[in-house]
Amino acid sequence: MICILLVAGHGTVLETQIKNDETGLYGHLTGVPKALLPGIGGKKILDFWWETVNVRQLFTEVYLVTNADKYKYYERWATANDFPVENVVNDGSTTLRDQLGAVADLELVIRSRKLQDDVVVIAGDMLCADQNFDISQVINFFRSKPGELIIYYELEDGERSSSRGIVEVCPETHRITRFLEKPEEGRTASRLASVVFYCIRKETLAYMPEYLRLQPGAAERTFGLFWEWLINEKQLHVFGMKLPTGFQLIGQVGLSDYTKWLTHYSTKKQDGVAKPISCRSYARVGLMGNPSDGFNGKTIAMTISNFWAEVTLVESQTLVLVAHPLNDPTEFGSLQDLFCISRREGYLGGLRLLQATCKKFYQFCSKRGIALTKQNFTLKYDTNIPRQVGLAGSSAIVSATLKCLMRFYNITAADLPEPIRANFILSVETDELFITAGLQDRVVQVYEGLVYMDFSKQLMDEQGYGNYAPMDMSDLPQFWLAYLSDPSDSGRIHSNIRQRWLSGEPVVVEAMRSFAELTDQARAAIVERNWSRLAQLMDQNFELRRSIYTDDCLGPGNLRMVQLARQFGSAVKLPGSGGAVVGLCLDQAKLVEMRQAFQEAGCVFCVIAPYDPSEALSSHPPLLSEAPRGQTPATDRK
Repeated sequence: MICILLVAGHGTVLETQIKNDETGLYGHLTGVPKALLPGIGGKKILDFWWETVNVRQLFTEVYLVTNADKYKYYERWATANDFPVENVVNDGSTTLRDQLGAVADLELVIRSRKLQDDVVVIAGDMLCADQNFDISQVINFFRSKPGELIIYYELEDGERSSSRGIVEVCPETHRITRFLEKPEEGRTASRLASVVFYCIRKETLAYMPEYLRLQPGAAERTFGLFWEWLINEKQLHVFGMKLPTGFQLIGQVGLSDYTKWLTHYSTKKQDGVAKPISCRSYARVGLMGNPSDGFNGKTIAMTISNFWAEVTLVESQTLVLVAHPLNDPTEFGSLQDLFCISRREGYLGGLRLLQATCKKFYQFCSKRGIALTKQNFTLKYDTNIPRQVGLAGSSAIVSATLKCLMRFYNITAADLPEPIRANFILSVETDELFITAGLQDRVVQVYEGLVYMDFSKQLMDEQGYGNYAPMDMSDLPQFWLAYLSDPSDSGRIHSNIRQRWLSGEPVVVEAMRSFAELTDQARAAIVERNWSRLAQLMDQNFELRRSIYTDDCLGPGNLRMVQLARQFGSAVKLPGSGGAVVGLCLDQAKLVEMRQAFQEAGCVFCVIAPYDPSEALSSHPPLLSEAPRGQTPATDRK
């Protein structure tokens, strides 16, 4: 593959204003070509691009196309920067009036050097807000698509679409469906701006002579108009890849705009350096319908602020994943200590969750056409979610890690919408770590609050995810939660139900349909604030689950907690895969008595504090400070 850097433009506004500047600040830049002006961090703009593309594993040759007026500047630059001087191409133009135009400059180097390969075309006088993006991702994505590739970014506030080439991109295929060169306001809702950064197949280069014959004037030989012709008229397959950073061509801007963008990007870089990013995801309780989320059912779940996982990311020289001192132990007091910890907590902590999330995130962005910057970071986590009691401890760590990665790499909600985010989190656990799980936990941890979820087969087949509806959390009754001090592995709770469901066993299929019906009734009860009806439905949910999973599968610990709650007239069910129960007791006096009874039975009991994202506080108490006594905060299996 060949890279071509274009620096042949004759924009005179910036050069003239530098020459006439009376402040004396820019006198040393008089006559300097735009691409050789200082960029981010004081580095010449062209230096950045040369460092980016000077990769022998990717490009067999790199060419620089300039004009006759500035040729000697670039010849000198090439000599000083180990750029092959023989690859500096002079287009022969000296003024704006006799310039060839960008497309003609590209055609010149292709024709004169008899190039027969795919090419990457980049404007060498383009300011890039982020100096670390990975060009290999761009090349790999281009090679995965049956067409050309245009790089685009999302316009910042204040940038007008009428000053850019705007692309409309299909989010599923990443194909550019329409290209609009500097459209009038209102012509498109897209805020995705193309930049002079393209990958073009050698077969498509043959279109250039035809286009140049149709457009004899240099003003029409711009890449924006060329892409309009190729995409809108020729209907070529052209794809888009997003870079999560800003770009500015300085070809036609004045001194004030140049200094403004340079300051803006430099300030953004300084502001973004080494500031820790901390994100939380909260434990959840399934209030209705679970475990039908994995069987095309319906559920209602709620995030709770009693327990959470927190992940912190800090930019660093190398990528480091920090083991948790409790959850990922590598030192033990003795062989007996190792034996006891391993028997009680197993071998799998949270470090694998961080690693799997990072791996899947890179893979996801590469496939979705999102180029990531080459920035490294240190990632660590903490959690007070009790281990293996079905409160979604593992997915909370994955969810919080994803939040950090999105913020660090400037990935927006448009890049990774909430339903897709939930699918991503599930895929980390199921595809990478082979954890048995359904979508419910991931959905409610992404949306947060109280969420109704419909996972019907038709929805999942048609759109790849269900319908998710946040619900009003005002005036909720007081739910409670209890869990075993020494829970068994909650992953076993699913037994052989999936196999029976996949084989179409009528009892199981009908049970999943009944879970969905109970969820719809519970949704209506919550809307109507009919808490006694909701309590009845919670009990029915448990009995339905008990009928298909059997007591042997549910386990004696879970059954004892259910029986104990019912002695006090409380509704009760399993909030997740097992090891905990969630309940609704409308008699406050009984609730106090029940708390004492659970504690005397060796269980941990707490009143649930719902996590409502609309009322979330900006600050949080230190992690682990609220971990229940006797519990080792760690990950659970679902």
